Amino acid sequence: MPKSIYGKKLQMTKYFTEEGREVSVTAIQAGPCPVVQVKSKDKDGYEAIQVGYEPYTRKKGLNKPQTGHFKKWGAEPMRYLREIRTAEGEQFKSGDALTVGQFSAGDWVDVTGTSKGKGFAGGMKRHGWRGGRGSHGSMFHRAPGSIGASSYPSRVIKGMRMAGRMGNDQVTIQGLRVVFVDAENHMLYVKGSVPGANGGLVLVRESIKAKKTKK
Repeated sequence: MPKSIYGKKLQMTKYFTEEGREVSVTAIQAGPCPVVQVKSKDKDGYEAIQVGYEPYTRKKGLNKPQTGHFKKWGAEPMRYLREIRTAEGEQFKSGDALTVGQFSAGDWVDVTGTSKGKGFAGGMKRHGWRGGRGSHGSMFHRAPGSIGASSYPSRVIKGMRMAGRMGNDQVTIQGLRVVFVDAENHMLYVKGSVPGANGGLVLVRESIKAKKTKK
């Protein structure tokens, strides 16, 4: 299984290297992520582990199926439950934990999160259109313009870029470099920005593509 861990994006900040260089980094509170359930190919059809993140203190909010699930596997209630695929033959058991210690400075990672939702947006904001001329009474400033042919096929072609809901999508930023790891405080600092708002859940995993290209 490649290095993987769930965490919470805290904020962007500055990190100063030993040479005195300033680096813009994103601080991520990563793990610990206890293993709640172990899935096997014989029973579930695939190999994976179900991990939790952030203890769920408001236990009254859990329904009976959720309570029974945690009780069955002998795990503490967690706010987030996610699955991570594992390789055949890897051994995990309920109670194991994924920690930030599996990463080290210099590692290349991919970070997946949910982008900020921006509601209903027009074509210029959503797709970066230039728009029409702003003078001489063009009457065509921010409108989408033609969206299809009239006589044939007499309909809007699928995939036409138009106004609509913007953001709130799963986004992955590839090839970010780990600048500093604070294992004692479960903190991970990666160079650059990561998707989502402060406080959002993110998945940090080892970057396979970067390992091949950035040796």
